[in-house]
Amino acid sequence: MTTIDSQHDDMMHDAILDYYGKRLATCSSDHTIKVFSLENNQQTLLEILHGHTGPVWQLDWAHPKFGTILASASYDGHVIVWREVDGVWRQLIDHSAHQASVNAVSWAPHEYGALLACASSDGKVSVLDFKDDGSYDTRMFSTHDSGCNAVCWSPPSLSGSIVGQSPATGPKKLATAGCDNLVKIWAFDFNVNNWVSEDTLTGHVDWTRDVAWAPSVGLTKTYLASASQDKNVFIWTKEGENPWQKTPLTEEKFPDVAWRVSWSLSGNILAVSCGDNKVYLFKESHKKWQLINELSG
Repeated sequence: MTTIDSQHDDMMHDAILDYYGKRLATCSSDHTIKVFSLENNQQTLLEILHGHTGPVWQLDWAHPKFGTILASASYDGHVIVWREVDGVWRQLIDHSAHQASVNAVSWAPHEYGALLACASSDGKVSVLDFKDDGSYDTRMFSTHDSGCNAVCWSPPSLSGSIVGQSPATGPKKLATAGCDNLVKIWAFDFNVNNWVSEDTLTGHVDWTRDVAWAPSVGLTKTYLASASQDKNVFIWTKEGENPWQKTPLTEEKFPDVAWRVSWSLSGNILAVSCGDNKVYLFKESHKKWQLINELSG
C-alpha cells in the first residue's frame, strides 16, 4: 500500500484518481486543491490550485474524452471547473448560483455528455450542461428543504444489459441524499425541460450523508447504497417496475457515522468509509452482504 503525503496545511476532505489512475487530486480545509502525478511508484506535486475562499469538500474528474478537467465543491458556495492544457491549469468556470455550501459534485457518465451535478446546503441541485463552444446551460431544482449532502448519476445502461443506451433516448436519473434523512430519485423530463421527482426512499433516522448508484453492467437489478449519520448503510434494489426494496448492509450499526459509500467498477463490492477512521469492504454472496476486509486509516 502506497501512502500519499497530501502536503495540505489542514484537514484533507477528498482524494480522487483520474480515469487512468495516473493523477491524484486532493482538497482540504486550507482552501486549496493539489494535483499529483503518480508514476513509477513516485508521487510528484504538479500544481496547487487557488480559487476557493473556504474549505473544499469534494472533487470529481471529468471523463478524458472532454480533456483534463476537474470540478471542485466548496463551503464558499462556489463550484469551480478547472482545465489543464499543456501543463497549465486555468479556471474554466466559477459557478456561483448556490446560496450556501456546495457539498458535492458529480460528472455524469460520458455517454450522457458533459453534465455536472452540484448539491448544496441551500437544498438545491444544479446541473451544468457544457456545450462544444465552451458555453453551458444551468438547470436548478429543489431537492431537500433542509439541505442536500450528496448527488450521484444513474449508470448509462439498463441493469443486466451490456449495451449502453444512446444519450438521446437513455433515461437520465440522479439520486440525492439530504438532511431530511431521505434519499430521492430524480428523472429528467423533456416535457418540462427539467428534473422531476420519481421516488422518495425512507428508512434512515438521521442525516443521509452519501448515496451511490452501482454500475449496472452484468447486474440483474438496479442497486443504490446510502450512508447515514444514524450509523446505518442501506442497499436499495429495484427490478423492472417493482418498488425499491431496502436491505440493511449489516445487522448491527457501524461503530460511527457512515460518511461515504463507493462501488467497485464491477458493482459487486461496496466500500464504506466510517467515522472510526476505517474503510469496510462488503461483497454480496447468496443474497447476503458479507464483510470481506477492514482497512484502517
